[in-house]
Amino acid sequence: MEDFNSWKDLLNPEFYIDNGGFWLILFIIFAETGLFIGFFLPGDSLLFVSGIYAVKIISETFGSTGSDFLDTTILASCVAIAAIIGNEVGYYFGRKTGPALYKKKDTMLFKKKYLYQAHNFFEKNGALAIIMARFLPVVRTFTPIVAGIVRMDKKEFLRDNVIGAVLWSFILIFAGHYLDKLFMDQFGIDLKKKLELIIIVIVLITTVPVILKFLFGKKEDFSKYENHDFDEENK
Repeated sequence: MEDFNSWKDLLNPEFYIDNGGFWLILFIIFAETGLFIGFFLPGDSLLFVSGIYAVKIISETFGSTGSDFLDTTILASCVAIAAIIGNEVGYYFGRKTGPALYKKKDTMLFKKKYLYQAHNFFEKNGALAIIMARFLPVVRTFTPIVAGIVRMDKKEFLRDNVIGAVLWSFILIFAGHYLDKLFMDQFGIDLKKKLELIIIVIVLITTVPVILKFLFGKKEDFSKYENHDFDEENK
């Protein structure tokens, strides 16, 4: 087990794998949407790196099945379930108390602008937003809450939630596991020794589009939400 040395550890997927393993991974994935405080956690890179260590994680938790594929499938399936549950909690929170968030003051863990961005993303992409949001940091944290606020049909939300969670977890975890094997077998490169570079690449891939949109995209007008009565709209 590693000791907590600096705040940088919170952005290091290996820190969570070494200090909490399987159950901490599931909690982080759940918290990212279920508790809407996990937008600063390394969701995408955590899944990719978890895929690299999939056999180790499952072996230490349940005992190895003897099959890399089955171990990786078990991990991806459990992560998908945690992601689905997290989104459902976020959705029902949005239905019950979401409108009050638009009147909540910003804190270190909560920024209204992220809620506004998720709202706009949902309005532009409709039901598909639930699936797409899984692959977008920050947006995926608040989109299920917005879906609850606008009273998206429960069955439609569950359907898109399941599809998005399965695609996200299986793609990233299996990519991590089999790319590690591919690079080792074909090029003699151990991805476990290149984790910092991998994390940087994943962060760039997932955040650069958001940064570019912020810098060069059309400025979004969030003023329309400031005095909007979501309670009246959703009656």
